[in-house]
Amino acid sequence: MDHTFAVRALTQFLEHVEDHLEGLDQGVQYREAPRSLLLKEVRARLIESAYVPDLGAYETPVNERDRWSTARWAAVEALGRAQSAEEMAAFLRPTSPSIAADELHPWVWEPAAPLWAAEAHQDAVLAAARTVNRRLQQKLNRHDVGETDLCMQSFDIKAPSEGKPRLRFGGDRNTPTWKARQDGAKYAAAGAFLAIRNLAAHADEVSWTQQEALEYLASFSVISRWIEECTVESVPSVVAAGETCR
Repeated sequence: MDHTFAVRALTQFLEHVEDHLEGLDQGVQYREAPRSLLLKEVRARLIESAYVPDLGAYETPVNERDRWSTARWAAVEALGRAQSAEEMAAFLRPTSPSIAADELHPWVWEPAAPLWAAEAHQDAVLAAARTVNRRLQQKLNRHDVGETDLCMQSFDIKAPSEGKPRLRFGGDRNTPTWKARQDGAKYAAAGAFLAIRNLAAHADEVSWTQQEALEYLASFSVISRWIEECTVESVPSVVAAGETCR
């Protein structure tokens, strides 16, 4: 049983019943109960039987007010059990960690925050991706290639060449772990720009849920931390002939 659905349905039924009873108390003469109320009662009775299996059938009412007072009492009983079941299910559900958006890397959350607040999740992800790319360009002083190529070149384990500095994680560069980390960061960063940034930039409207968009922001947050953590390795500057080093 979906406890949330049950609580909502029983609550709606009770609101309708109480409006009907108030009308009876004020002397309103109903030929019969409104059709919408009768339909809600059918659904409520099905739910009641799931939560209060020993409820049984309503007693034959003396009058219209007794009939709906009895229905109201049964719905209140079932609602109490449904609410308790929902609270107990939440209590027993295993706790899980959550991502705090405002604790994502500032390169990601600061440009994304105002757009996220406006529920423009696609634009928020795109703004974050663009900022991360600009930060990468600034760190490497490179503005000559697109973000995907720049990621592939930046984290590449090849030695830097003229005009192509590299990003380097700390640690022993002779170990398989270090090389795997460099390669992993290269493909993960490039893949994020290809699969996430490009879609956000070129699709008219994506079907991302809020959770999916948050996960994509988290991906760029990880990439931001890698970029910030790494040092830049460049080819030593060549002194032109005739110049004196200072």
